[in-house]
Amino acid sequence: MKMKKMFVAVLAMLSLTAGAQTEVSNYVPGLTENGITFFLPKTRLHITLTATRKSYAPGEYCLYAERFLRLKNVTTAAYDEWTLDQISIMPFGVVDKAQAYTIKLKQKTAAPLVGLAPDGRLLSVNREAQPIEALPHPYVVKDSTVRINPEDYKTEEILSAGNTQKMAELAAGEIYDIRENRALLAKGQADFMPTDGEQLRLMLASLATQEEALLQLFRGTCTTEKHVFTLEFEPQAETAQTLLFRFSKFLGLVENDNMAGEPYYISVKDLKTLPEPAPVDPKAAKKPVEDLRYIVPSSVLVKVFDAKREWFSGSIPMAQFGRVEHLGGDLFNKRYTTKVLLSPTTGGILRLDAEQP
Repeated sequence: MKMKKMFVAVLAMLSLTAGAQTEVSNYVPGLTENGITFFLPKTRLHITLTATRKSYAPGEYCLYAERFLRLKNVTTAAYDEWTLDQISIMPFGVVDKAQAYTIKLKQKTAAPLVGLAPDGRLLSVNREAQPIEALPHPYVVKDSTVRINPEDYKTEEILSAGNTQKMAELAAGEIYDIRENRALLAKGQADFMPTDGEQLRLMLASLATQEEALLQLFRGTCTTEKHVFTLEFEPQAETAQTLLFRFSKFLGLVENDNMAGEPYYISVKDLKTLPEPAPVDPKAAKKPVEDLRYIVPSSVLVKVFDAKREWFSGSIPMAQFGRVEHLGGDLFNKRYTTKVLLSPTTGGILRLDAEQP
């Protein structure tokens, strides 16, 4: 995701400190009269499903496969067969509109350079924000296999036959002739034997191609495609088993209310990796300061599974299972040059540098 470049200069002081200003980059929600409004994120899960679709098309002479070639269990109707291959999860951040804060612009306070995502999430203070990683998109990889066209190998006699049954019988006869010629070549008994090994190889390869093309008229053909699907899930609370999606062997990914698909579930368990906050004396408690807020995320164990197996299991830090903290305003005054880099996914601090001039 590319961040738009936009810089807004705001007068911070109109008295002895006139000239100080705040530059706001990538700003969407707007500037308040007394400061810069920003949002903290909540964490969503971007789930990628990789699947394979095998499509079967019956052959023109499929009804006669067993009669003329003794081929059993030849399917006479077209169908798709789907296989789920892999499930992967990538966390990403979205704006949490319930977590809006303002960096106050005060006299005798250094005005910070604030980097915001296009939706208003705070990304950095007094330093360049990191690019936000792009999420995977759905796509399809078509079958690139070069197919033989059976029509190119039908003889004049097959094409001039009066009905499908006769055409199938003649095509089966061609297949038996090809097999016989190949056996004679292998034994060295053919009427026209090749003069060297390379010619023999080419003749055998040509016969194999002819046989495969004519067999397609009876067995049919299969093509495969790789499909990548994506969906999103936003954990709000712990859950032992929540329906995530349904997947059908014959239809692929289907709607959650379509009982033709087998259910796949997600579980979310807060690992409670945060230390308990220090007790606060109510008498000594001060009014909250509207300064820089950030999130200390908690690690969450996420699993995706069905009735047969576990497809994904991993620990993922999430904003909504953590807690909001704040940096004191003393870090943003003339005595310090404070640089902060925050995670666009969790709102946690990735790097903090506080230098005295």
